[in-house]
Order: sequence, then structure tokens, then C-alpha cells
Amino acid sequence: MDERTVKHRLPYPYDQDLSGVLRRLNRRTPASRDRLANDPVTAAYLAAGMRLIGRHLGPCAVRTSADPEDVNAIDRPLLAFLSQRAVVAEVGTNPDPFPRMGSVSTLRSTWGCHSDFISDLLRFGLWSSHPSHCDAAEAADILERLLEGPDYVEALHRLGFWNILTLVDRPRFRLELFVTAAAEGDEVIQKAMAENFREIKEPWTEICEDLMRARGLRLRPGLTIDEFVDLISAMMEGTALRALADPRAGVIDRAAQRTLAGTGLLALIRGCVVRDDRSDDRSLEEAVHAMVYDLPASLYEAAY
Repeated sequence: MDERTVKHRLPYPYDQDLSGVLRRLNRRTPASRDRLANDPVTAAYLAAGMRLIGRHLGPCAVRTSADPEDVNAIDRPLLAFLSQRAVVAEVGTNPDPFPRMGSVSTLRSTWGCHSDFISDLLRFGLWSSHPSHCDAAEAADILERLLEGPDYVEALHRLGFWNILTLVDRPRFRLELFVTAAAEGDEVIQKAMAENFREIKEPWTEICEDLMRARGLRLRPGLTIDEFVDLISAMMEGTALRALADPRAGVIDRAAQRTLAGTGLLALIRGCVVRDDRSDDRSLEEAVHAMVYDLPASLYEAAY
């Protein structure tokens, strides 16, 4: 079967053009690298690596006992589960229509060294078009409620609940945490992470602007939309990290469809956002100072 036919039969996102994603392929010319990036055999190694990541990083990660008499004694292999031999063996279990024939020599021919494969695999895993990405399209009904629904507060709680579940119930966030820890001193990974955050942030920045405009809201003076979206992202990921580290902490209430992230969204909006048609032009610092000391903004300005 023609390679192009196999490529088009692959599931999303393996059927997409990966020439802009895979940067460490072992070819000299741009044309040959582009061809290799879209070769079904390359996709076979990526698919195997992604399954290994999901299996070992979670959710529902497979844990191997290191001591049958101690339930807490488990192997913690870090990236050892992505060894060349492990990846090649996993290629043999690929589902149709991925190729199932793999070898260490072919893997080394595709990527000059194993660190290059790891870098491209992590880049692919963090790629914003990957299905595990928190795609705003998945929350279209919630965003519609935020735009013009009758219960804005309930819609915010639903958004927080959806966002946290997309983080804790999918392997991508675990991969992101792992890569973040490994990024220091590694410019390749740092660049991949920077691109990842930028591609996630851009659509949500536009969404936040539209949502505020639709409700007649604006940010307090001194705050930019980029800073506001960064605050939301930090709060969401921090909440998800807390939920992963201690599932019994009560951060997520699946029965009630509530999370601490919903409360955090309410707090951020209450502190950072004001009505556009009112005269509250205080900065966040001025508003907090006035709240604590019960002083009007004019006295605050005179003091500073």
C-alpha cells in the first residue's frame, strides 16, 4: 500500500502534517526531513511512545511492584520506560493501520540519537493540536452560557470543572509536569514548552476578551489580558497539581461537578474585573488598599 495512503488512514493527529512538529529527524535536507516526518513508520514510533507515556505517567498508570511484601515499594523509572528497546517492542503492538515492524536500527536511522527521539516525542505530545489538548471547542456549550446564559456563576463553575478534568483525566498534563521538571538546561525542551504554552494561550486570550466584552466587563487599570490569562492558567494548573498529588484533598467533587478551580475563577474575576459602565478606575493594588484601610482612591494616591 502506498505510504501516502497509509498516512491518510492514520488516526488524528498522526494523519496531520508533522513536518513543523518533528525537529530532530536524522536527515540533511529540509525536503527529506519533511518526507520522513510524514512517513507512517515515523508515526508508528510516535504512537508507541505516546502509549508508553500514557501507561507509565497516567491516568491509571501501571505501577510495578519492587517488593511484594511492601505495597509502597514500586519502581519509579522516570524516562527509562522510553528506552529504544521498549519503544521498538511497543511498535509490535500498534493497532491498524500503524506499521508494526520496528527495530532499533530503524529507530536510530530516523533519529540520530535517542535524545533526539525523546525531544520530538515530547514536542509531539505537547503539540496543541493533539487530542489531549484542552481544546476550547470542547467547551463550546459552556462558553455560550458565559456569553449570554442566565446563570454566569454556574457557568464559571462548569468551566472550572471541565478544565480541571481535562488536566487530571488525560496524560498530557502529567507529561507537561514531567517535561517542565526536565527543562532546566535543555534549550530544546524549553523551546518546545514555550511554543506549547503560547499555542494554548492565544485562543483563550481571544476568548476571554470576547467573554468580557459580551457582558460589559473590563480589566482593572494596570492589568493586561495576557496577565489575566496567565493568572487563570496558573490557578488551573496549580489546582490540578493539588488534585493529582492528594486525590483525597476534596479539590474535585465529581458528584456535584464542582472544583476549587471554579471558586478560583470567581475570585479572579471579582478582583481583576469591573463593570465597563461604572466609574471604578482603581488598580488592583488601589482596590485592595482601599478595602483593607477603608480609604477612597484619592487618599491612596496621595499616600503614594
